[in-house]
Amino acid sequence: MTKLTKNKKIALEKIEQDKLYTLEDAASLVKDISLTKFDASVDLNVRLGIDPRKSNQMVRGVVTLPHGTGKTFKVLALCTPEKEEEAKAAGADYVGLDEYIEKIKKGWTDVDVIITMPPVMAKVGQLGRILGPRGLMPNPKTGTVTMEVGKAVEEVKKGKIDFKVDKYGIIHSAVGKVSFEPNKLVDNIREFFAMVNKLKPTATKGTYIASVYLSSTMSPGLKIDPKSI
Repeated sequence: MTKLTKNKKIALEKIEQDKLYTLEDAASLVKDISLTKFDASVDLNVRLGIDPRKSNQMVRGVVTLPHGTGKTFKVLALCTPEKEEEAKAAGADYVGLDEYIEKIKKGWTDVDVIITMPPVMAKVGQLGRILGPRGLMPNPKTGTVTMEVGKAVEEVKKGKIDFKVDKYGIIHSAVGKVSFEPNKLVDNIREFFAMVNKLKPTATKGTYIASVYLSSTMSPGLKIDPKSI
């Protein structure tokens, strides 16, 4: 049996077992039960009433959180020379093409997001085996393959994230930091849910949002009443 740490015991004492918290209450309490010495991430776990094995019930999308995630994303723009200044001006950390493709082939993947253009996807496609497993492969569905390179870079820097349901029908996503004011967490979560609801598959039957939990890094989860979101 796993031994409870002192901090875990303190956190659990602040939680009412089996209680369904309102979003506002959970956004406030998650700060109190986060006892790490660093600015922990606040994470949302949403179980959907879908069958992710069926292609017509896959849920995947992108959303720009109004207050960002609190994380600074390192962005690589793989683009042609005429788009380089646009990407740099938008805040891309690394800009180029062939030299970065060669670096990636040699194992370099020290970035969080890669944005590229349709005309160079043939080159970028060669990196699928390296980028795919790391979740870094650009995809038109997430807005990371576009001719509007500067706009895409800017959106990522402002807090645009992509999410996808896993094989168990659960979406995991960071929605802020414990240093955020509760109202900012609430704004981010409501924006996230607006997109999840918008993406509800037409083939879905029964309850779509099965359960929602909010937690911070290493903290217990708080069960949220979906009706309060």
